[in-house]
Parts: sequence; structure tokens; C-alpha cells
Amino acid sequence: MTDVDMLAMALHLRDQELSLREIAARLVITKGKKKGQHPSPATVMRMLREHDERTAAAQPVVALEAAESA
Repeated sequence: MTDVDMLAMALHLRDQELSLREIAARLVITKGKKKGQHPSPATVMRMLREHDERTAAAQPVVALEAAESA
């Protein structure tokens, strides 16, 4: 389970060019049965990929809206 704070920290650490393993080691799960543990690098990768896909999907809409209002 990931939350907004964990995603924000993962994005910040990725911007600092840390590896997935290094990012996972610095994150802590805050809810659920794995509370207090670190996510796996695979979980971090999936979380970041899903964020990137959502962001990429939203950008064409923003560009289209800007073009229509011009």
C-alpha cells in the first residue's frame, strides 16, 4: 500500500537519481499489515511507473485545452 506522502518522497528521491533499491530503503510503509517495513524495489518501480503514466495521460488534455482557448 502506498500513499501520497510516500509517492512524493519517491519522486523527490528519483529526482536525486537514487536507485530503486536506495529509494525503497528510505521509504517506510505507514498503513496496513506491512506498516513499519520498507516497500520492495518492485513496488517503488510500479508506484513511479503508474504515476508517470497518469501524468503522461493528463498532459495531452491540458495541451488540447490550452490550444482550444487560444
